[in-house]
Amino acid sequence: MTATRVLIIGSSPQAFALRGQLLEKGFACAVAYGNGEVFRHISEQSPDILLLEFDGRTKAGQELATSIKREKSLPVIALVHRDTLENGGIVTDIDDFIVEPYPDIELILRIERLLKNSPVQVKVNPDETVTVGDLVIDIARCEVSVAGRIVILAFKEYELLKFLVGNRGRVFTRQALLDKVWGYDYFGGDRTVDVHIRRLRSKIEDSKHSFIDTVRSIGYRFKEDT
Repeated sequence: MTATRVLIIGSSPQAFALRGQLLEKGFACAVAYGNGEVFRHISEQSPDILLLEFDGRTKAGQELATSIKREKSLPVIALVHRDTLENGGIVTDIDDFIVEPYPDIELILRIERLLKNSPVQVKVNPDETVTVGDLVIDIARCEVSVAGRIVILAFKEYELLKFLVGNRGRVFTRQALLDKVWGYDYFGGDRTVDVHIRRLRSKIEDSKHSFIDTVRSIGYRFKEDT
């Protein structure tokens, strides 16, 4: 079985200590810092997930997370300093976060939950795209656009959209979407689905584009004819 590839973005002693802990647990792990080195590592090593050290004192972490989501759409877990949490300075373009001293068992569970494969039914070659009206999903680039405008999605927003598009016209309950996209062991409530659908709609829909239907008392579906 291929080891999960983790890229830690940071330069503190804690980042390098965390690398050692993950290596001992069987992960393939590297550390990078600075935008140029980060994207070079991403291109060369194709990590499965990123751990972004974030102290909240500058905008650098926020800007880097946004760039990563725009360019690569990789899942990101923020490594948050406790004072940042207390001051409410959590970065927004992330999929999860963990507070120092970063307990390795909890971190591994969070990594595994984010990376749990969902049975997405989009059947295309890696170099192809999925097009539904003005909506285009570039599978190779993990990139979404609407009418030529690039849309920046968080990892789960992208996975949710890809799943719904791959099952156009079919209605899914909130629980079914949790099972398919988040995984059967996800312990959050179905309110999570509503929040992600709302965020997804705000990014891909406008006065000229409507893609997702709410089916009253049941759940959601991606429109078969857009």
